[in-house]
Amino acid sequence: MSIKKRSSAKFRLQLLDIMDQKHHWAWPQFVGPFMSKRQLKIHFQQEYASYVRDFPVYLARIHGQNPPLEARKMLAENIYEEDTGMLSLGTSHPELFMRMMEGLGFRSREFEKIRLLPATQRYRSWLERISHGSDWVLGAAVLTIFVEGSVNDRQELFHPVTSKTSRHILEKIKHHPLVQHQGVSPQAMDLIRAHQMVETGHRHDAYAMVTHYAGSRSHQDKILAAVKHTLDLWLRYRDGVARACGLQKNESEIR
Repeated sequence: MSIKKRSSAKFRLQLLDIMDQKHHWAWPQFVGPFMSKRQLKIHFQQEYASYVRDFPVYLARIHGQNPPLEARKMLAENIYEEDTGMLSLGTSHPELFMRMMEGLGFRSREFEKIRLLPATQRYRSWLERISHGSDWVLGAAVLTIFVEGSVNDRQELFHPVTSKTSRHILEKIKHHPLVQHQGVSPQAMDLIRAHQMVETGHRHDAYAMVTHYAGSRSHQDKILAAVKHTLDLWLRYRDGVARACGLQKNESEIR
């Protein structure tokens, strides 16, 4: 294979092709009107313990590998927001997550000692390994592109909402499934507010950082393989949560 590096634009599109697949068959059920509080607790406990609680720590490990200054700045800003919320609402994202859980009627102690499902453990173990790895770009790709990103990344990059005003954010919260179907107060949804305030910039920063600092074509291939492996583990993790919640795949629900 030629060692010639593919263009940053083509590399970004290949990353987005993977992110287009970050959709699980059970998601329409999770955000639908028929999920019970018991089922939602299983889902959110696994989310919290697999990455929400420790996401700033994962990022800090990558920052601690001393990448180039510009990458450190991007990572430091992300860590600062995740751990303090000082770029948005002044509260860390894990704390905002727990406020949302309290809005659902769950108690904080129900999220203190969580037994991970087997596939959740495999997903978390991979995040641990990749954030500790010797190649900071691989870790940054997995954490800032895949974990922070979504199936909507292509839209966010190429057709973003140019001005997420307070009114726009309020409308998004009013239509959030937890508000619509579970009766959660919009006042408990500050995590969504914070995401809306900062995430568009983070999406652009993540792709810019990874595409710029990827080295040769073989390095790009390793990054693509790592992100694809993360997708595979994530899908298995979501399969396990769906099974634990007693959900079944309908014919209309495809990956």
